[in-house]
Amino acid sequence: MEVNEILVIAMFVTFVAFLFTGIPVAFVLGGVGVLFAGLGYLADQYFGTVTGLDFLTLGLVVNRIYKIMDNWVLVALPVFIFMGLMLDRSGVATRMMHAMQGLFGEVRGGLAVTVTLIGIILAASTGIIGASVVLLGMLSLPSMLHQGYSKSLATGTICGAGCLGILLPPSIMLVIMADQLALSVGDLFMGAIFPGLILGCLYLVYILVTSYLNPASAPLPDNRQPIHWDLIWDVVKAVIPPVLLMFAVLGSIFAGIATPTEASGIGALGTIVLAWLNKKLNLAMFREVLLGTYNTTAYIFAIFLGATCFSLVLRELGGDELIEAALTGLPFEQYGTLFVILAMVFLLGFLLDWIEITLIILPLISPVVAALDFGIDGYGVVGEPSLIWFVMLVAVALQTSFLTPPVGFALFYLKGVCPSDVSLTDIYRGVVPFIILQLVGLGIVLLFPQLVIWLPAMAYR
Repeated sequence: MEVNEILVIAMFVTFVAFLFTGIPVAFVLGGVGVLFAGLGYLADQYFGTVTGLDFLTLGLVVNRIYKIMDNWVLVALPVFIFMGLMLDRSGVATRMMHAMQGLFGEVRGGLAVTVTLIGIILAASTGIIGASVVLLGMLSLPSMLHQGYSKSLATGTICGAGCLGILLPPSIMLVIMADQLALSVGDLFMGAIFPGLILGCLYLVYILVTSYLNPASAPLPDNRQPIHWDLIWDVVKAVIPPVLLMFAVLGSIFAGIATPTEASGIGALGTIVLAWLNKKLNLAMFREVLLGTYNTTAYIFAIFLGATCFSLVLRELGGDELIEAALTGLPFEQYGTLFVILAMVFLLGFLLDWIEITLIILPLISPVVAALDFGIDGYGVVGEPSLIWFVMLVAVALQTSFLTPPVGFALFYLKGVCPSDVSLTDIYRGVVPFIILQLVGLGIVLLFPQLVIWLPAMAYR
């Protein structure tokens, strides 16, 4: 092996090793990048190697950082985060939970169905995983346990439903993916709708089937009441505000009225109005939402900066060529290579957060996929349909990163708000079926690419 290849492999191994030290990921990424830039420079100076690394390499990071901060697409990130946190504090989800509980009271597993439906609505309105999982956990877990639900079904449902926000638009992950691969945010938003709804439907089917086959895991409530028109009207009134917000944000993007950045502003204004209508808006709450937005945005952009340094040094060492050669050298056809890539993304989700995979791994493997001929029909109006489909496959695969230990953040979000008698083992046991369902959803999108391409194509016609 050449020196560059050894350094590339050592760079990845060092990065993973430092993750287990507890050092913040942004510092690990930037620190490992600087460290290996120095190692490459010293190797060239004293051992006669040709890594191509010098002080100018780190100087290029400044230009990369400027381009990140000058990117108008990424302006949508903090605004969508603000939108999600404001909706979390507005009381909309609480109203939906109380209204919908009675609607499914006659259905075995009805409370879990309610949680999943609210998770879908929140996902299409916020896209913030932490807020959704914590909110669903605080609102529904005590009721589910009091009603006699098994701990695994209750916790698995909350984690699975809360994680839909990373896929269903307006997803901040899709915004970052679009920026990294120079794709249309609108195309990815439209392409994610059917895969996201398929996952939601798989969750609902699993809950209903499990509740039927194992009634003890989801008993009916003792105080259930027959459905009446007043109850239906309460549900409609509770659901209409977030649905209108969803249509205002996504509809303005899909209709070409607003860019994703402009639509995020529409959504942020809409959540402020909802909080005011629910009499939740006050100075203390507004300050709390702003501070939460600052913290989350700073976390994401710090990883952006660290990943910029890491990926630049990796590319200077020839990491992209090494990965491309390894993937194209596999003895498989194009779908075999794609399967290996998706398996790699799934396994990396056990160790890395979706942000690191999106910023580092996705740009390295996307050229390989772009060179493969999958023959996907873009209906003459969708540019790079194969790449859009591939990005959606990666997005579905990255859903699992929130549920797979040891880095599954949804598990720890829920553990932080669940009763003391619910152990982390109960949560692990509960999410396993939902990880399997996510892989089933990934297989469906893999077999039927038009689930991703059809809606963007129809929007452009």
